[in-house]
Amino acid sequence: MSNKAIVWIREDFRINNNPALAYASHQHNLVSALYIFNPKVFIKKREAQQWWLSKSLENFKVELSKLNINLEIQIGEEMDILSKINSKDNLTIYWNKVYEPDVINLGKKIRDNIFLKKNIKFKYFKGNILNEFQNVTKKDETPFKVFTPFWRVAEQIYINAIPSKLSKVLKREKSFEYFKNNRLPEEILPKKKWYKKFENYWNVSEKNAQNLLSDLIKNKINKYGVNRDIPSIEGTSKLSPYIKHGQIHVEKIYKECSSVKPKNINIQKYINELGWREFSHSLINYFPEMLKGNLRKEFDKFPWVKNEKHLKAWKNGMTGYPIVDAGMRELYETGWMHNRIRMVVGSFLVKHLRINWVEGEEHFRNCLLDFNEANNVAQWQWVAGCGADAAPYFRIFNPILQGEKFDKEGLYVKKWVPELSKVPSKFIHKPWEMELRYQEAIKTIIGKDYPNPIVIHEKARASALEAFQSLKK
Repeated sequence: MSNKAIVWIREDFRINNNPALAYASHQHNLVSALYIFNPKVFIKKREAQQWWLSKSLENFKVELSKLNINLEIQIGEEMDILSKINSKDNLTIYWNKVYEPDVINLGKKIRDNIFLKKNIKFKYFKGNILNEFQNVTKKDETPFKVFTPFWRVAEQIYINAIPSKLSKVLKREKSFEYFKNNRLPEEILPKKKWYKKFENYWNVSEKNAQNLLSDLIKNKINKYGVNRDIPSIEGTSKLSPYIKHGQIHVEKIYKECSSVKPKNINIQKYINELGWREFSHSLINYFPEMLKGNLRKEFDKFPWVKNEKHLKAWKNGMTGYPIVDAGMRELYETGWMHNRIRMVVGSFLVKHLRINWVEGEEHFRNCLLDFNEANNVAQWQWVAGCGADAAPYFRIFNPILQGEKFDKEGLYVKKWVPELSKVPSKFIHKPWEMELRYQEAIKTIIGKDYPNPIVIHEKARASALEAFQSLKK
């Protein structure tokens, strides 16, 4: 066994439940961690996540140093950086898997063209997932396309599996550094400074991920089924960005949620969210074509509308529908959006505006701190009706009724759309219905201080249904 090891870090910024890092620390005297920032993956595509990534590296570097493990940061293409490793140095490379088709294909290319060719030892481990996606199939070994039967099988497979052997990362006697010209975490920050406000909302660390999980178990999970739909309260876990970047492992979340007694529907509803993540990863690996287009090919003929003015209004939270605008502004301000509202704004884009879901997926990818390729594509296709187990296209959310149902007093709207703060709750989700004299009395003129609706719900709904019918001709 070689004396030195490099652990290639991708989406696993944690000390606990990190199989590659733990194994390396048990097998080698000298361990270094390597993160490769590939600008082509992030710049102008995932700008919000550049901030989270920079903070992750900054914090992880400190935690690793306590174990005498250096975190080395390189900027460039993965193939170029890893090809610099010299077989004469007698190193072993370790990593945890990431379950995205392009990442898997790149890993195979690196393995075959660098590690095997240069006779460099390597070993990889299960990533941040409950089941390897290829282990969950129907009895005829074909993949699932419907969530409920998928999760029924997948959860049972996980429960019956031999528990993962958890090893602690050992402190090494001394550290070592392999690469030259290592970079600093702040060099990864996007040039656009809009991320600065994220610091008001997020503490990026493994420790805070555990704190959020503890808060979920102690204060939230027993009311999760109801509270998760009310955007004005902290009813969700807010763990999604930490899961994405691996500050916490989903096995840890599943275990702690499952241990809550007595069992109730709220706990299962939260655990089912982990199931949807598993389902999405299965879908993109069995049907990678959905990463570039509609899974249901009949939607290739759908008459989408190109309207830059409407798309810009949607992105900026200026559609004239308060619940939609509140969600889009929350996204830009915090890098996150409430899950119920994600469905509302998504439905509005693809059905009221009839703009291709690809535009929404791209915007979310760039703005969401919790962007996950599998979840993002699967959820957008679910909303658009063109994915697996999708909501039917004719199911069109009424943004007024959605607001009145889930934000009755308008607390969420007034937080993110402050120009409507004086509007009475009766009109908060349809402020254009206020008489002009009332608008003047509260100094909130619709069409001036806040826009009129860019489309009329009833007309937009009728147009969407007509467009959907055209697919059947």
